[in-house]
Amino acid sequence: MEALTLAELLDELKDNPSGSEDAIHVQLASFRAGRTAAGKPFFDLEVADATHKAKFKIWSDSAAYEFLQRAKEGDLCELGGKFYTNDYGLNINQPELVRLSESEAEAFLAGPEERRGKLNEDWNLLKETFGALQDPRLKAVATLALEQYEKKWKRAAAARSYHHARRGGLLEHTSQMLRCAKALAPLYAEVTPDLLYCGVLFHDVGKLWENDYPERGFTTQPTRKGELIGHITIGVEVVNKLWHEAAQKDPAVFAAEVKPAPDLVRDHLLHLIVSHHGELEFGSPVVPKTPEGWLLHHIDNIDAKIEMLRGAYAEKEEVIPGLIEAKRPMGGLIALPLSRVG
Repeated sequence: MEALTLAELLDELKDNPSGSEDAIHVQLASFRAGRTAAGKPFFDLEVADATHKAKFKIWSDSAAYEFLQRAKEGDLCELGGKFYTNDYGLNINQPELVRLSESEAEAFLAGPEERRGKLNEDWNLLKETFGALQDPRLKAVATLALEQYEKKWKRAAAARSYHHARRGGLLEHTSQMLRCAKALAPLYAEVTPDLLYCGVLFHDVGKLWENDYPERGFTTQPTRKGELIGHITIGVEVVNKLWHEAAQKDPAVFAAEVKPAPDLVRDHLLHLIVSHHGELEFGSPVVPKTPEGWLLHHIDNIDAKIEMLRGAYAEKEEVIPGLIEAKRPMGGLIALPLSRVG
């Protein structure tokens, strides 16, 4: 049978919760051995693919249990069996695990064709936008970042859990924010579009280290740099490094007499990184103090919140018609969009 993605499996089970025989391609994100109070062995297994994660309990009377006894975390596998859902979530009967062939693994790591196309479209938007900036300093720094960190940008997540928490999620978040910024910037004469766009590009650049994914996998682990320094501080460090590299390549463009002065432009760009969380209690060293700073903060928040709603719509069940279960960090029941209840 043709393997499904986790998203396809979950969609299929919405219409048929009692289950069906299926197979999915997954990475073994983690597994831990345990025993019931009666002494029956099991593994708690978490698997992941390009966009989703799922947990299963694998009992000792299954072929998958025997496989896990000699497997290691990170293995790329096909998980087959009878999948079903109940009040406890996603389950599987008679689970079997086999390792993917190298060709299957390469196709799996690339992600579904539709997702590959979407990420390519997002990346092209970044290249086209920053290759066409009018300010030569901002253009030089942005294009240098895209050249140096392309692989990281295509695999890092935007967050650990709440929004865009998947391989390539940071690219999705950044590109959608850029579309919003390009729509809003012309509406406010006080805004410098090039500066706002670069704020979008660099506001979470530190997450290329804080939320990076391995080249062969869909699970991310905390990093020393991310935990000890944090993505805002890393972002300032990265932009300063890129700024000095770009200035060394083309000193005339970064000359002090060029107006507005390079140091002034850089200070405004760094301000966008350090203020984008909007409030001191949310981790920003300073609050936004410029038009671009306020726009960036709200654009970031809008895209994150809409993505959280999408996650709730995909995962949660209706409690009453038109209202679904709460999903952290959203408070209370969540209303389905009018387009789905009309």
